[in-house]
Amino acid sequence: MTIALITGASRGLGRNTAVHLARKGTDIILTYNSNRFEADQAVAEIEALGRKAVAIQLDVGKSAGFADFTAEVGKLLNRVWGRDTFDYLVNNAGIGGHAPFAETTEEQFDTLMNIHLKGTFFLTQKLLPLIKDGGRIVNISTGLTRFAYPGASAYAAMKGGVEVLTRYMAKELGPRGISVNTIAPGAIETDFGGGRVRDNEEINRHIAEMTALGRVGLPDDIGGAISNLLAPDSNWINAQRIEVSGGQAI
Repeated sequence: MTIALITGASRGLGRNTAVHLARKGTDIILTYNSNRFEADQAVAEIEALGRKAVAIQLDVGKSAGFADFTAEVGKLLNRVWGRDTFDYLVNNAGIGGHAPFAETTEEQFDTLMNIHLKGTFFLTQKLLPLIKDGGRIVNISTGLTRFAYPGASAYAAMKGGVEVLTRYMAKELGPRGISVNTIAPGAIETDFGGGRVRDNEEINRHIAEMTALGRVGLPDDIGGAISNLLAPDSNWINAQRIEVSGGQAI
């Protein structure tokens, strides 16, 4: 039996990943920021698949709360599973950000940095004692670190930092047998970023036309890729950036 902790898994790609992992026999600890109702729905969906699931509130943009969160996870592992470690960490939680470079404010920049880069760095650091030796970490990046669209400079810069951080994590956690990889989604039909890709027909068509497989991505494309990366047969993949975009902008 394996346990995955997935941040931001009450909806979107995080929830989809949780469901894919549950189908393969993994129990889930999921975090949510503010919507307890959606988190409870996600827990119910996972439990309907015969797996255990628990939701914990966490704002990944506020590192001051990470120590208390880690302590709560430790108690939860002992109480629900009779264990003191979990197997997989998926740093998924995040927000979109769309503003031209010349108009991006320092407040917007700091918000994106705190959530995507600082949050990933220090939350993982705090959780290290609870991650099983031989475990796995997956950090979520974006295709926007490879191809550039106006309006995504700050967001993509943070994700570029996550990709570099991933390689350093893999190097320094290797002695514990912990592998660390990045999944970089292309454009996906979700409510992320206000649902721009999903709801704007012109944007959706434009991206589909520049994608080798001829469509925009769906949540199952990403959740399936992450669950496959965490499968036992993939344990020799390490320190990699794996883009899951259907061949966007190639």
